[in-house]
Amino acid sequence: MSDFVRLDPADNVVTAVKPLEAGVPIEQTATAMLIPRGHKIAARPIAKGEKVIKYNQVIGYATRDLAAGEHVHVDECEFRATDVEYTFGTDVRPVTMVPEDQRDTFQGYPRADGRVGTRNYIAVLSSVNCSATACKHIADAFGPDELVAYPNVDGVVAFTHGTGCGNYGEGMKALQNVMWGYARHPNVGGVVMVGLGCEGNQIEWLMEAFGLEVGPRFQWMNIQNVAGLRRTIEVGVEKVRAMLPVVNDIERETCSASELTVALQCGGSDAWSGVTANPAVGYASDLLVAQGGTTVLGETPEIYGAEHLLTARADEATGKKLLGFVQWWEDYTRRNYATLNNNPSPGNKAGGLTTILEKSLGATAKGGTSPLAAVWDYGEQVTTRGFTFMNSPGYDPASVTGQVAGGSNLVVFTTGRGSAFGCKPSPSVKIATNTELATKMSEDMDINAGTIITDGKTVEDVGREIYDYWLAVASGQLSKSEAQGLGDLEFVPWQIGATL
Repeated sequence: MSDFVRLDPADNVVTAVKPLEAGVPIEQTATAMLIPRGHKIAARPIAKGEKVIKYNQVIGYATRDLAAGEHVHVDECEFRATDVEYTFGTDVRPVTMVPEDQRDTFQGYPRADGRVGTRNYIAVLSSVNCSATACKHIADAFGPDELVAYPNVDGVVAFTHGTGCGNYGEGMKALQNVMWGYARHPNVGGVVMVGLGCEGNQIEWLMEAFGLEVGPRFQWMNIQNVAGLRRTIEVGVEKVRAMLPVVNDIERETCSASELTVALQCGGSDAWSGVTANPAVGYASDLLVAQGGTTVLGETPEIYGAEHLLTARADEATGKKLLGFVQWWEDYTRRNYATLNNNPSPGNKAGGLTTILEKSLGATAKGGTSPLAAVWDYGEQVTTRGFTFMNSPGYDPASVTGQVAGGSNLVVFTTGRGSAFGCKPSPSVKIATNTELATKMSEDMDINAGTIITDGKTVEDVGREIYDYWLAVASGQLSKSEAQGLGDLEFVPWQIGATL
């Protein structure tokens, strides 16, 4: 194993594979000081104001004259807004689709609307924070002793939040997209929705707008109409208990891999995210797209500075829609006295990431090389197959909540610093970017992409491993986050705008 990695011949920095003392040979130079693992080293002299290049892309500008062998990090490299020229359709690589009769399969739950679930939950959804306690108590009433009689039901889960009244415009639209996306999700076999009664987010209005009808699999009530919290909990438990045999009355069947929609997510990223795990997930994404399946990249602030790579893979209308969301974020952060370079986080920086441009280039790799087929607003229903993008924040729980609301029935989550993330109703598969993390958090990491560095595996090798694991988890195998009971508290609808 080499002491460093060069990612492109045009780069003027390389990355340390392990902690390096001063004097370690690096190409035509040597390290000038201690270099932490995953951090960048100047491969040649870099003048003040000169572009710092990694992945053959600009990740920042030198804050001073840098000698070859110096550490290049937050004090030596500054962020500036991107000035790239956007093109559309200039890097579209046609996908060789697998014929329908030769496609891979998994064991899933077919739904009446044609979609397929990878899990089969009963959801207890609050319309407003005022009904959150009722929802939680209803779900908590169903433990393993009762559910063992319903082997096809994965559980009863309360999805509660901190809003639903006093927020309007974009914020209310986002919440409603999420609520009704979960209510109609293919991994949800039954729903009990609970409101207070006087909130702005009225259940009856939204049932009409989103086409939901009361029946064996969908019930609702308001605390004010039922006559209080205690009685609401009792009625809710009765409704769920009546729903259990109905939801249980379905079995897994052989379904095409084309019915998978995978949310592509990263959190606790480090310098290896863009070298190992994210490119491997990108390869898996391409494999699924070739099967007729769908992947959904998110976190708009974390493609900032790399959006030109995505517009080049899209037609003009799709590319401009993406750029519109990027511009919205520039305005949004400006209005809130922030900057998009507030990201990366302290943990990201400790792991070797210096600017949002560097982080974004690595994060975008999760999207592979397939054409960008569609761009969605937060929580919108994903109705176009192929590789797609959803506008969402860089805060992982809020971003994933939107992707799941859009219909993602599986989540893949890469991490370099470590994450204990789960996501009901969609199972979350976690990919470690480095072997040290995979060893340290072996109970949490499903796959170790660090073997690309430590064991000589290729991106394609690990990408195929990830794709095959998706099929296994979609068929019912528990991911490690599921096995540990994660996923009940990661429902976080994105709160946008003023609360009145």
